[in-house]
Amino acid sequence: MTSTLSPPSGPAQKHGPRSGRAPVTPNAAEAPRPRSALRSRLGALDVKASPYLYVAPFFILFALVGLFPLVYTFVVSINDWDLLSGAGEWVGLENYAAELTDPYFWNSLFNTFSIFLLSAVPQLVAATFIAALLDQNLRAKTFWRMGVLLPYVVTPVAVTLIFSSAFDEKYGLINNLLQMLDIDPVGWKSEVLPSHLAIASMVNWRWTGYNALILLAAMQAVPRDLHESASLDGAGALRRFFSITLPGIRPTMIFVIITATVGGLQIFTEPKLFNPSSSTLGGPNREYQTTVLYLWDLAFNRGDFGKASAVAWLLFLIIIGVGLLNFFISRSIASADAKHHAKSGRTARRAARRAARKRTLRRAHGQAAHDSKEDPS
Repeated sequence: MTSTLSPPSGPAQKHGPRSGRAPVTPNAAEAPRPRSALRSRLGALDVKASPYLYVAPFFILFALVGLFPLVYTFVVSINDWDLLSGAGEWVGLENYAAELTDPYFWNSLFNTFSIFLLSAVPQLVAATFIAALLDQNLRAKTFWRMGVLLPYVVTPVAVTLIFSSAFDEKYGLINNLLQMLDIDPVGWKSEVLPSHLAIASMVNWRWTGYNALILLAAMQAVPRDLHESASLDGAGALRRFFSITLPGIRPTMIFVIITATVGGLQIFTEPKLFNPSSSTLGGPNREYQTTVLYLWDLAFNRGDFGKASAVAWLLFLIIIGVGLLNFFISRSIASADAKHHAKSGRTARRAARRAARKRTLRRAHGQAAHDSKEDPS
């Protein structure tokens, strides 16, 4: 029995060998085209070069407003530069040597660090406390958060004028209250420590709420499961704060400390406007003349841009040194905590192994005693 196979009819027949076209082979279909190769090269170049183009505006802006003024200030500091006549002769490091032997420079540096310590330490403590309060389940959370941020919104000039009036030695509100309590009035604008406390109070009033909101954001990022587990284990609120919250916000705390350090060492507006009636910047005897205020006096009152630029560079190096000190201290604290946690983990593992061995021995003794009771011999 034979059967004949008829060729397929329809549209598929014209693609056969009699259609005049060469059959398409798999290798020919998979061969890369020149346009696709160029496209792949452009894609690889885009992946490599586009990140640099995205970050280039920041570095260009930094070079224009940050790096160039820094380099230009150093050029001015090694010349005898006058405010009116401009660049003078090259003097090298004489301006630096003159300022390092000037008692006014060291007085300004002492005032700067004194005001910085009196403002930064209470400010960070108060900001942490306020952030911990705002982290609780309070009513009208938005209202309280906006309230602590309100002093930061007020302009520094207005804050300084209000506090300057309140700390006035003759008719100020503070001395009037002290006299009502039979306390002698304080020389807020003519003595060293009272003037530093008054200026530090202005700084604290303005920046405490701002730092509190930053720390609050970090506290809210700490997992709540840790607090719940510690609460179930019997830890109180104070214990959870020092054992969970503070270690959890350590990076943010380091950031706040560094920014407070940089801002505190560059304080200018508060001491500048604290006593507008004084003919000498920083008080009658320069009681609260900070380094930036001393720099401003050198540049615009005495017209000595060379020495003012040298002071600016010395302050820049001091800020870098303090920032590095903060970095190393925070890293040493973090490494000490890591070692403590590792040691605690090793101790816990040893205790667990000892407890497991004791349980095994007790089971073995119990099994031996049971076997001895069952064996009559």
